[in-house]
Amino acid sequence: MKETSMILAGDIGGTSARLAFFEVAADGRLRLAAEQTYPSREYKSLDEIVTGFAAAHPLKPHHACFGIAGPVRNGTVTTPNLAWVVNSQTLAAKLGLPEVKLINDLEANAWGIAALRPGDLVTLNPGAPNAEGNAAVISVGTGLGEAGLYWDGEQHHAFACEGGHADFAPRNDLEAELLLYLRAKFGHVSYERVLSGPGLRNVYEFLRDTGRGEEPAALAEEMRQADPSVVISRAGREGRHALCVQALDLLVSFYGAEAGSLALKMMATGGVYVGGGVAPRIIEKLKGPAFMAAFTAKGRMKPLLEAMPVRVIMNDKTALLGAACYASRLASAGIRSRIQISTFPSAGQRDP
Repeated sequence: MKETSMILAGDIGGTSARLAFFEVAADGRLRLAAEQTYPSREYKSLDEIVTGFAAAHPLKPHHACFGIAGPVRNGTVTTPNLAWVVNSQTLAAKLGLPEVKLINDLEANAWGIAALRPGDLVTLNPGAPNAEGNAAVISVGTGLGEAGLYWDGEQHHAFACEGGHADFAPRNDLEAELLLYLRAKFGHVSYERVLSGPGLRNVYEFLRDTGRGEEPAALAEEMRQADPSVVISRAGREGRHALCVQALDLLVSFYGAEAGSLALKMMATGGVYVGGGVAPRIIEKLKGPAFMAAFTAKGRMKPLLEAMPVRVIMNDKTALLGAACYASRLASAGIRSRIQISTFPSAGQRDP
């Protein structure tokens, strides 16, 4: 085996595409060699971004893996939030590699958890001491992503799913009205329609259009000049506009509710990890009572959910690290390739 190997990894989302070269040492440690982020919507394809990055950094990769927002089928992804079709064989040919691995971005997040440090996580619920078992990852950004980590008694195995596109389930009269409002717009209403960047805008517009608050002229102008979801989130965090505060509070509650539902489906006694670009920005909201109240509000299953550790991932490179970790399995049988969540701090340990 060569002393080092070079990996090209990517975290590809609807908003941005982050690429990096990692050098893999003989002991399996990853060292960042080069990194660059691209605005996804300004490019016609991932091929264009990858070839540009490779040309800008004269490093020869031995292996490559990209975590992509969307379902991966037979080495191909049709991205739901971009007009892209990504094919592993096409990328491999452009990079001069025998193969390129494509995995779902949430699966990449799941692989990346093992690379995190305690300071990369904020605990929302410590859960039961020495909790172990399956785990789950839920991530809100341009879309809603979910993944699982199956525990076989010794190690975790990451797998992707598309649970974010499952049916939105109202819990009260207000949410039932929201469902009808969104059904008239979209037909099928998934959880992603209310729990994502665009989902926050959908919730805001519902509150506005159904007379639950007035939209100030200055706020309307601000949303015309910038991404409305970003404007709504910022105003909600700062408490500047009642409609924005209401919308953000609802999103936090939806986040907790869907995280709890995912935890039940995965039987995630080993923990739930909350990731994505939105969570770190609204961390103070998530640390409030609304998220965990919604997470545990599952009737007779409340005690089970209360015993599950819940942590927010604050490191925005988790998916990128996960793609690199996945690719490193190809570099050498001697390089660490297993997710060992049990190597993290115990569930009862507080974050520093």
